Amino acid sequence: MPIFLVGDCSVYYEVLGTGQRMIFLNGSGSNIEAVRPLIGTLGKYGEVAIHDQRGLGKSSVPNGPYSMAQYAQDALALADHLGWETFAVCGMSFGGMVAQELAVSAPQRVERLALLCTSAGGAGGSSYPLHELENLSFHQRQEIYPRLLDERFTEEWFESHPNDRVYGKIVEQTIDAEKRRGEILQLEARKNHDVWDRLHRISCATLVASGKYDGIAPPANGWAIASRIAGAKFEEYEGGHLFIIQDKRVLVDLIEFIFHSERGDS
Repeated sequence: MPIFLVGDCSVYYEVLGTGQRMIFLNGSGSNIEAVRPLIGTLGKYGEVAIHDQRGLGKSSVPNGPYSMAQYAQDALALADHLGWETFAVCGMSFGGMVAQELAVSAPQRVERLALLCTSAGGAGGSSYPLHELENLSFHQRQEIYPRLLDERFTEEWFESHPNDRVYGKIVEQTIDAEKRRGEILQLEARKNHDVWDRLHRISCATLVASGKYDGIAPPANGWAIASRIAGAKFEEYEGGHLFIIQDKRVLVDLIEFIFHSERGDS
């Protein structure tokens, strides 16, 4: 099993494809398996590395608390382990927060940066406090969560768009106590995310993308990020927090930006 060590954390990772190098950073509570179809697609166009972030998936669950700086250092440690001096980064949701932390901490390492459905924190706006859902019953979460994913997701919407109902369901999963602890530690680190005053350090070509109906990381937050990074491009897509699978344009634009754009553009 491919792993590397960051202090007392054993990190599981996978690499696929050849060509332009990119690290993909995943969302809250998510692991490699959850995005395997997406990574498989991206791996057809370049060399893509992804790891189960600390506390999740096949990575270990060291004692907390965790910090956003630690998550960024884990990603840099993956690049070092692979011998990648520079690389592109794509971060989605929580992964977009980690990607920002990485890019402001080691801007010389990041060639291109794609930030999807995410927030800068601080004066730039924070994503919805998902840690607050932990204190609610399953029924309460099921009432709230669909509208967070997509503000259109009401019962009336699902009646006329039945195929969308699968996106609005919370699936209760039985996981071991250690992995549950890892998820909670991640949510606690997420709560403290704030790179707003450091975004000006990012100098690479940057794409910031938001879903028009996202209730977790609204478009205003994406626009705010782009406004703080010189030359950044902001795009709004049809969909909510899951716009990457709701709008067919997203993958086309992402692949073009990461793998096909000229290295010297901005």
